[in-house]
Amino acid sequence: MLSHPFAPRSGAVLALTALAMVGCSPAAPPAETLRLVPAGDTLLTPYGDITDAAWLGGNRWAVIAPQDQAVSAADLDMRKLAPLVGARAKELLQPFHLFRAGDSIYVADWQRRRLTAWSLDGKPGGSIPAVDALRGALPRARDAQGNWYFELRPPPGPDGSGNRDSAAIVRTRADLAGADTIARLAPLDLAEVISEGRRRLERRLLSGQDRWGVLPDGWLWIARVSQNRVDWRDPTGSVHEGRQLPDPVLPVTENDRQLFLRKFDAALRPTVSQIPFVAIKPPFDNAFAAPDGLVWLVKNRAIGDTLRNYQLIDRSGRLVRTATHPGLGRILALGDGVSVVGEPFEGGVRLLDLRLPAPAQAGSP
Repeated sequence: MLSHPFAPRSGAVLALTALAMVGCSPAAPPAETLRLVPAGDTLLTPYGDITDAAWLGGNRWAVIAPQDQAVSAADLDMRKLAPLVGARAKELLQPFHLFRAGDSIYVADWQRRRLTAWSLDGKPGGSIPAVDALRGALPRARDAQGNWYFELRPPPGPDGSGNRDSAAIVRTRADLAGADTIARLAPLDLAEVISEGRRRLERRLLSGQDRWGVLPDGWLWIARVSQNRVDWRDPTGSVHEGRQLPDPVLPVTENDRQLFLRKFDAALRPTVSQIPFVAIKPPFDNAFAAPDGLVWLVKNRAIGDTLRNYQLIDRSGRLVRTATHPGLGRILALGDGVSVVGEPFEGGVRLLDLRLPAPAQAGSP
């Protein structure tokens, strides 16, 4: 069905490949491990969840909390939290995604159906509307040439069967013209659910998904969750398939299931619990790029594990380093020699300062 050279496998073959690759990874020389220690700066936020962040320079970060409809600037040195856009905060009704490109922070707002640009100190820099030709999508990344990058998920349809298809990564020029599909993502892991006599395909609970991003020079990376590797597409269109990564098999336990269900209101839990869970945790649950061009995979872990692990992948798809730090949180974003960790606590999310060693040079294929 898929003819694009950067397309994933799908269906039953995808699931079987995932199990085989995760369980039978070939032996590889151990990578250097960076042991990261929090520097001591802590900032408490009232948000239920912070899904993403972007570096503003120094020890300042833009953070987004979609559930709280908030985009804020967090200064860990000053231990100060304030709306990123100041008095213009009402211009954002339902922000759901942010990213940095050059000296601008871009915030996607699905209710206003537009992407707004802001300087690193919160000054407005214009906006672009949702692109009707791309089913109302908003950009999710931009390179230094001004090209925009979109993720287009297939329409699910009334029974969810559309989710069997793969999503497309589409690139346009700065004027939003010249749309070109440059890669595809694996379909979601689906299960059939029968509710009130109706059949519907739903995404399996705790299942993973492909992650992707774009470097300023136009290199596109995709972290393949089922193949457990990072693939690259260079600006000429050539695809560089990454190497399979070594990982243990982590089964989804009853504790995992109960912890996940507790996130929902008690009245909703019986309905949510009808959706099957995956049997094995995906090898990573997030991914992002560092300023030096290395991709960091946020590794999954077992309940009770108090260390968070990361794999650092270069442009050849090779594992060059691992990193680890204590605590229940995970790194949200990286800057030059700094990072910010989001860690849940009873009152919200605690932001921690995590200093990094001197950056390594990203590898070349």
